[in-house]
Amino acid sequence: MNGHLEALGREALRVQGVRKSFGKRGAGKEVLGGLSLTVADGEFVSIVGPSGSGKTTLFKVIGGLERPSEGDVRIGGKLTTGERGHISYMPQQSALLPWLTVAGNIELSLAISGVDRRAAKEKTNEWLERIGLQEYADAYPRVLSGGMLQRVSFLRALLAPQRLMLLDEPFGALDALTRLQMQQWLMSIWEQNRRSVLLVTHSIEEALLLSDRILVLSSSPAVVREEFTVPFGRPRSEALWTDPRFNELKQRIYGLLKADMEEGE
Repeated sequence: MNGHLEALGREALRVQGVRKSFGKRGAGKEVLGGLSLTVADGEFVSIVGPSGSGKTTLFKVIGGLERPSEGDVRIGGKLTTGERGHISYMPQQSALLPWLTVAGNIELSLAISGVDRRAAKEKTNEWLERIGLQEYADAYPRVLSGGMLQRVSFLRALLAPQRLMLLDEPFGALDALTRLQMQQWLMSIWEQNRRSVLLVTHSIEEALLLSDRILVLSSSPAVVREEFTVPFGRPRSEALWTDPRFNELKQRIYGLLKADMEEGE
């Protein structure tokens, strides 16, 4: 059995029976259809699903930006439904402030989270060195490549005090080679820090490479259609792609997504 999974303890996140509808009653559209999921402390869970299946709405509900029509959200065992400030978040685009330097962006994020100025500066310098971007500390976001921008964005989320991280298709805008490099980099950094992660991705390969578990959502109104435990130990590399189990799981997940799309036609 995966030793990491054996070490997982309490729940970092529990989403229980969450429904979310938009529009007036009777003419509204239900996006989440009684969805339930968990993420254990220190676990990496990925969500894959058809386009328009409510993944973004789910993230907004977990982050407190939307209240569910029904159901509850618990983070770290505490009821947090409709409350903000309990998660760190990495969006599809880096969303760095262009008028601040790389270091300034990270320090501001830490200061907003309650870290005092001196400690924020020390922590920022330490981690920029660890991820190989110390020479860009005083650079502005406009001079960084897409991969560098996403490294800084991930570091900003990683250093936030919240134990639960939501990653929303963070590498979707990158070219294939940069995306693979970023996946490997994220794995190496996450191995050092083991935060609880919920990742939304359209890439089955990415989910298999990074995750402890994969949740396959149905089309809207979304529920968890099937759950897969990823059987590979850590650390991992792209050599997994030649493992027959990798390709078998990939085909099973693809088959579920394809069947869901065909049912919706």
